[in-house]
Amino acid sequence: MARRAAAAALLVTAALLPGGTAVAAGTPGGYGFAPGARPVEGAAGAPDARPLEAGGTYRSSLPRHDTVYYRVGLDAGSTAYVSVTAVPGAGDEVTAADGLRVALRDADGGSCSLNTVIFGAARSARPLTAQVVREVRDRGKRCQAAGTYYLTVERTRPQDSPQGAWALELTVATEPGPAQAGPTGAPEDWDSATPAPPTGAPGRLRGADGFAGATLVGPGVWRDTVRPGQTLYYKVPVDWGRRPYASVDLEGATGGSGYTDGALRLALYTPVRGEVHGAARGYSGRRTTVGLAALPPAAHANRHSADSRVSGMRFAGDYYLVVHLSAKVADGFGDGPFGLTLRVRVDGTVRPGPGYDGTARPEGVFDVSTWNPAVAAATGGGGNGGGAARGDSATRALAVGGIGTGTALLLGLGVWTVVARRGAGASAQPRNRAQKPTA
Repeated sequence: MARRAAAAALLVTAALLPGGTAVAAGTPGGYGFAPGARPVEGAAGAPDARPLEAGGTYRSSLPRHDTVYYRVGLDAGSTAYVSVTAVPGAGDEVTAADGLRVALRDADGGSCSLNTVIFGAARSARPLTAQVVREVRDRGKRCQAAGTYYLTVERTRPQDSPQGAWALELTVATEPGPAQAGPTGAPEDWDSATPAPPTGAPGRLRGADGFAGATLVGPGVWRDTVRPGQTLYYKVPVDWGRRPYASVDLEGATGGSGYTDGALRLALYTPVRGEVHGAARGYSGRRTTVGLAALPPAAHANRHSADSRVSGMRFAGDYYLVVHLSAKVADGFGDGPFGLTLRVRVDGTVRPGPGYDGTARPEGVFDVSTWNPAVAAATGGGGNGGGAARGDSATRALAVGGIGTGTALLLGLGVWTVVARRGAGASAQPRNRAQKPTA
């Protein structure tokens, strides 16, 4: 039965990938696409571009040498965030300069936003996420009108890139303007000192393999494992006036030798998948730690800063922590798994949100998931801040049964719901700070 379940999960995953490429979710190089993502084919030019709707999540693919086009219809009052995650093949050999380039242009071809991300020194074929933004400004001159816009996606160096098509996950989110005018400059009085990582006995959790199923985690110390080439996704609720911090410790190897540049990477992404900050360190077989830089509390006015670390902290919601271990680590130290310790802090005082004049798409994207330490402890998260973590017994059951990642997440959510309903005063409903400001 276990073998049949595992095979079925693999077949479902294979059917969703372009070109029939099978990448099992939860394995190094795999990526967990959103289950409800709609298939869309990228066009060779603007006239044939297929539409992407605000609030939608899509599946597509990117050939080696082509630039693909998509069409996005935008209004004149909402800021739009279009994100593209490209997933290379698990065995793809990539260069440091190889990567992904996305652009958003108006109907006349004028540039609204351009973003490029590369694999970097680690040269490890991981999922790459790039975002472009159409920002509505009071005195904006370009890309402010309602109408048709075009998203283009291409590789940075097609001549060096792997030959196979890359799978794509695309999302379009819109943020309405504030009901009342606010500050026109970013706050400058926030504490820029790097917070101390939390300490204590760790709880246990398992990172997910994509944004859509990211594991909800709260403040505390958490244990996980990672294999070379694997990328793990977690999400942290961050309310208005609060700020996240995280660091990751990778355990030392029990044998082997060598050095991998940029091997361990940790990055923070916004609720709409824009990178706020990322950091990486090399690995020589000894215990290695990488941490995020200090960030300001989430505030609507942060968007006016020229510093991406500040401007990224522009709304409340569930922010994503993404951890990657370079596939090159296996060359010197084996396939693992390696022990991983995730340390998470969320500081600050909850403040009122801006009060949006409209509804975000997708609805609820800037809501904050309720973090309940009591529920987390009851579901195996430990007593160190809690987490939407699976307990040891659940982990063992999954290992024996061969259940796929998506099913595991559904089971975990079911357990969480039952415990929350039985617990006194427990609640797992999201709070909308933007729509209902709380002092």
